[in-house]
Amino acid sequence: MTAMDERPVRAHVRPAADADTLIGEIEGHLLAEAARAESRAAAQRFAQRLDWLSPAERAEVERLYAEDHLSVTRQAWRHIAGRCLDLRAEYEERYRVLRRRVLAGGLLVAGVLVGVGTVLALA
Repeated sequence: MTAMDERPVRAHVRPAADADTLIGEIEGHLLAEAARAESRAAAQRFAQRLDWLSPAERAEVERLYAEDHLSVTRQAWRHIAGRCLDLRAEYEERYRVLRRRVLAGGLLVAGVLVGVGTVLALA
């Protein structure tokens, strides 16, 4: 018997929903880090054009610019997320209406077919 054989068997395996949540969190962290890196890069590009700044002033300008850039990015993401929720609700409502119409049409056609079948059977 090896050390691996003595390890306890996991009684619980993560459901797919937990895995999806974990993947979503990882994607979120990666997106946030990419946004921070982009903010820092934009701040450095901006500060490079201000060649009269001292190193301390340049660092402060870069820090402030990166903060502002990241703030604008967050606002844009919040706006996009809100719009996505609005669109989702709108399309779900349209789908519900369409589903009701299709069901009503199907029931109408079925009723007509039953009526025609009854008339033909009695004739």
